[in-house]
Amino acid sequence: MNAETPAIERRGEDIVRANMPLVGHLVREMLARVPSHVNRDDLLSAGYAALVAAARGFDPERGVPFPRFAAARVRGALLDELRGLDWASRSVRQRARRTDSAREELMAELGRTPTIQEVADKLGCSVEDIESGEGDVHRATVFSLQGFATATADDIVTEPGLGPEEMLLRRERFGYLRHAVDALPERLRAVVEGYFYAERPMAQIAAELGVSESRVSQLRAEALLLLRDGLNTHLDPAMAAQNPPKEGCVARRRAAYYDKIASRGTLRTRLALTGPDGLPAAAA
Repeated sequence: MNAETPAIERRGEDIVRANMPLVGHLVREMLARVPSHVNRDDLLSAGYAALVAAARGFDPERGVPFPRFAAARVRGALLDELRGLDWASRSVRQRARRTDSAREELMAELGRTPTIQEVADKLGCSVEDIESGEGDVHRATVFSLQGFATATADDIVTEPGLGPEEMLLRRERFGYLRHAVDALPERLRAVVEGYFYAERPMAQIAAELGVSESRVSQLRAEALLLLRDGLNTHLDPAMAAQNPPKEGCVARRRAAYYDKIASRGTLRTRLALTGPDGLPAAAA
């Protein structure tokens, strides 16, 4: 250890202390988008660890302000922490699966998308119960979808340690999801882009579409089901086989949607939506 080492360590400690409020701000921002049972202290712990690591690796000669440098790494650590959690409790997940199953059965019986009241009647619960359960699950889904909008390198943090093959698969999944959203029916696509990409209030989307907020919630749920099944069809056939489509016009419409996803591009065009680092092409 030379004479300069203690001074360098003190500077690092000063930087960490001065930027601790940044971690608190990013954690509060993150907590606003996840279910209430996510533990704040766990996120703070991960954020502070990332802040310390950022202070150790910071090089002021690069010309990047430390808060900006640290924010990207803290966000990445928070996302990694969330990826390791089950964002919805087991009971919430089970209730969501029952709701999905009831909605699909009604779609097959009625030949149309059921209303949320019809789903509630089939399950023997209230509309409020369904909306509350779906709200927790959908807030978690924001993290999966928010990165698909145009963003900067500070907003999207590439998962560390990905090898070339893993990165290629990640970019392919990204491309499939972008194409799956683009292939949605017009009203469903408007809801997904407005709610997840632009993060607009549901009331605003409802007013634009000329429907109620409950109807927007219903359209959002229908869109997420289509996206899930469409992606599984192309990327995880074994998972798709566990949830085969029912017979009739609903099944035919879904099959047409799956084909539309495939027809929107090739592996090359899907990879072109991201750069080599996995960021959206507009931000790469």
